[in-house]
Amino acid sequence: MTVLGVGQGRTGQPGEASTAIVVDGLVKRYGELTAVDGVSFTVGRGEFFGILGPNGAGKTTTLEMVEGLREPDAGTIRLLGESPWPRNPKLLPRMGVQLQASAFFEKLSAREQLQTFGSLYGVGGARVDEMLELVGLTDKAATREDKLSGGQRQRLSIACALIHDPELVFFDEPTAALDPQARRNLWDVLREIQSRGTTVVYTTHYLDEAEILCDRVAIMDDGRILAMDTPAALVRGLEADTRVALPNGVLSEAEAQDLPGAERVQAGDLELVMTTKHPATLLQALAERDRLDGVSVRTATLEDVFLHLTGREYRA
Repeated sequence: MTVLGVGQGRTGQPGEASTAIVVDGLVKRYGELTAVDGVSFTVGRGEFFGILGPNGAGKTTTLEMVEGLREPDAGTIRLLGESPWPRNPKLLPRMGVQLQASAFFEKLSAREQLQTFGSLYGVGGARVDEMLELVGLTDKAATREDKLSGGQRQRLSIACALIHDPELVFFDEPTAALDPQARRNLWDVLREIQSRGTTVVYTTHYLDEAEILCDRVAIMDDGRILAMDTPAALVRGLEADTRVALPNGVLSEAEAQDLPGAERVQAGDLELVMTTKHPATLLQALAERDRLDGVSVRTATLEDVFLHLTGREYRA
């Protein structure tokens, strides 16, 4: 299931011109703890690449080394054709970074925050207005940062990372601690960023959003990459059963066991669940018997892939 190599993403065939990041054999140790243990991956230009895993998996440490914020103990990194360590000034205008904990200048409005960040790169007012509109903060431009909601602060943080129009941007768990509505609003912003041709590298422990947003994902745990591919390919490779559930009373357990395609049947307090590797056959049989009222179908997800790879519950 593990696929190591250059992803085509949305940039065509892989090659040096279409590769944004090449990481080979990356290692980082803290005393006896190996936080990152031989990690290798590549990211194509214009790709939305996700690094997934529970807290403590090594995601943030990996990103900090790729960004040039931390020195690797072993391995090599090429970022836009350059080495990021020692700190490479040539890369700074070409990349943007949004960290887990955002730090803003005190007592400045949203517009003033962006103006201040933009001044470091010689960016003018028109770009500030464009970024405020992109992240949906035009009506909050005069609001002080400490008066913004959590979701609005996250969007402002993203705008600061993008103010200089970088080729490559890193987001480290940008939706952590946000409510469901704020998370989905932020998804729209992230999609728009990639649609403009920006390469996005993204860490998260929310598997559902990675499945929606990412071209490819790498699943990490204990400092290692366990699997890497498109979300759909990882799920297909699992060859997991499909769960078809009906409310109790729609079908008896005995009737369900006789249906073509039903491999296992389990009756619960609220619903009757049938597992199958042939969902089309089973659903057709239910339709022929007029038993589709209230039916729900659950196919495998990235969470199932994680459980299969690690043998334990996903730790968020």
